[in-house]
Amino acid sequence: MFFRIYKPGQGKYTRICTAISAAVIVGFGCLRLYRILQAFDWQSWWGPWIESMIPAILFAVLGILIFYLVNRPAVADFLIAGEGEIKKVNWSSRREIAVSTFIVIVVVVVMAILLGTTDFGFRLFFDWFFA
Repeated sequence: MFFRIYKPGQGKYTRICTAISAAVIVGFGCLRLYRILQAFDWQSWWGPWIESMIPAILFAVLGILIFYLVNRPAVADFLIAGEGEIKKVNWSSRREIAVSTFIVIVVVVVMAILLGTTDFGFRLFFDWFFA
């Protein structure tokens, strides 16, 4: 029951990508914990066991937790609905993206020139006014 996949045919890629992303985050956290534990000066033979097994066990436990959470009905239904909504998106063409990007760049340059000119004008005015 704990390892049963909820609605196995639906939202497959969204759940897989979510689980992999969470596993990568957990993996980096466990690597950081391993490096922190290596900094301790262990005076006994079991020191290397502690610094390697604690992150490994933590990674395994959190991996099981991730699997459980991704297959929990509320989370799985949300991910399935999210994947369904992404399939409905009308993606822009390459030409539309290029034109929109050009317009944004032009507007940013014009605004920078306008703000720079305004700033320069205020600076001249206040230098003259307070001088």
